[in-house]
Formats: sequence, C-alpha cells, structure tokens
Amino acid sequence: MNPTVAALCGSLRADSHTRVACRHALDAADAAGATTTLVDLREYDLPVFDADDRDAGDAPALRAALREADAIVLGTPMYHGSYSSPLKTALDYSGFDEFEHTTVGLLGVSGGSFPITALDHLRSVCRALDAWVMPYEAAVPNADSRFVDGEFDDRDLADRVATLGRRAVQFADIQPDPRTFESEENVGAVE
Repeated sequence: MNPTVAALCGSLRADSHTRVACRHALDAADAAGATTTLVDLREYDLPVFDADDRDAGDAPALRAALREADAIVLGTPMYHGSYSSPLKTALDYSGFDEFEHTTVGLLGVSGGSFPITALDHLRSVCRALDAWVMPYEAAVPNADSRFVDGEFDDRDLADRVATLGRRAVQFADIQPDPRTFESEENVGAVE
C-alpha cells in the first residue's frame, strides 16, 4: 500500500514561497509513489489556541487531515528566528493522535539567512509529540531570489526540497522508538 504524505504549510501569504516549496516536496513524494495532500492553513479557520476549546473552528478537520498521513512535512517561513504563528496554532490544536510515531520532515523558508533556528524549534516540538523527525531537512534561504513565476530558480535547492519529499516516502513506515523523555512530560498534547 502506498504511503500518504501531507505537507502542512505554515504560511498564509497568497504568493507564499513556503507553499511553493511544500508543493515541490509533495510532487517528489508523488513521483516516489505516495498519495499526497497539501494541508493549506489558509483553508482552515483556526482561532488562537485556547485549551478550554480544543475543537474551535476547523480544528477537528485539521486533526483529521493530519491523522490520515503516514508522513508529514512541516513547512514554515522564518519569522523572528522561529516558525510562524499559524503553524504554531495548528500544532497547538494537534497532539499525540496526529504526530506520535509519525514520520515528520522539516522545511524552512527564509527571506534572509538560513532558517536553522526555525527548524530547530520545530524539531523540539516534534520530539515532545513523540514524532519521528527525519535527520534530513531542507532550508531555503534568501527566498525572493530562489523562485521565478512560482517555481524554483535554483536547481540545487529544488533538488534538496525534492529529496525531502522522497525521504518522507522512504521513511513513512519506520518503526517507532520508545517514547522520549520530552513526550512523557508533555501533558498538553493529550486531550
């Protein structure tokens, strides 16, 4: 059976470079035999997270879309050295049911230098959710100069992002390790 790979796009911009990069990773995953879906946060009504209302807005639909995936690519623009608030809100509405033992690939896009801290922050969140985060990640720095007409203009970066999509397929069925200390302490991820 073919794995399902979802890309969760953490950008709300209409002309988002992050969305282009997510679609590029999904195209590579599709070519590697996966069923793919773009989870575009522009299509979800997700108010600021309130733990007293975990089902606010479209949170149940978001969680359902993520639970369908065998692997998830988290795509984010870098804002102030970290990942975006729409992605943070989406992750706050999610928990172990969506991420535990799920393969996760990280994709960061930045208007400036490498979005390494954003990727590091996402890696920490995923560890707390007991996801299996691939060691391979993709970073797209100086994004304004890397795309032309909604497509990559830098072959090396395009290849790197495509490799992330292929790796998501390759490791979609990896066997889980024992729970991490971080996940044992993460009471907020359990409803």
